[in-house]
Amino acid sequence: MSQNPENLVEQVGETTKNLNKPPLENWHPELSGDMDLRISRDGKWIHKGEPLGRDAIVRLFSTILRREEDDRYYLITPVEKWRIQVDDTPLLAHSLEVEGNGKTQIIRLTTNIGEILEVGDEHPLDVSTYEDSGQPRPVIRVRHGLDARLVTAAYYDLAEHIVEETVDGQAVMGVFSQGNFYKIGQGG
Repeated sequence: MSQNPENLVEQVGETTKNLNKPPLENWHPELSGDMDLRISRDGKWIHKGEPLGRDAIVRLFSTILRREEDDRYYLITPVEKWRIQVDDTPLLAHSLEVEGNGKTQIIRLTTNIGEILEVGDEHPLDVSTYEDSGQPRPVIRVRHGLDARLVTAAYYDLAEHIVEETVDGQAVMGVFSQGNFYKIGQGG
């Protein structure tokens, strides 16, 4: 099997045609090698220096992508495992919707592949900072170790829902979703 994205599409399509999401947790092939595929910080999937031409391939590949304990990213099929490069996060969250308010509100984010995620136990929100710049790095967990980074507009939309809570005797800024509090910064 070659490192050609079209060949991987065929293989995964046949294996998963009746499934919503491939069962990556059941697939554990040996490493096939490194694929010349990189996901740039702005969410572009670049194969051999050229952006992947079809959004359908990007959507499919996002369902067979897994980050493993070594913090590396792999495209996984039942019989192959290709290591790829990811500059920051493999996915982006570009729009935010809030239903309800207060502690019972639900925050939903839509990713660049059209997946809608509800911030909660299954898809927790984490806001850390980039070490080199100190800039906020808001991400939501997607699945299989993957995160989607909130783009600037989505982060600003999130900021409109920040409240102050006292946690362990300290004022903390954050947001609620599905009854959980997600810290965004110190209060004061």
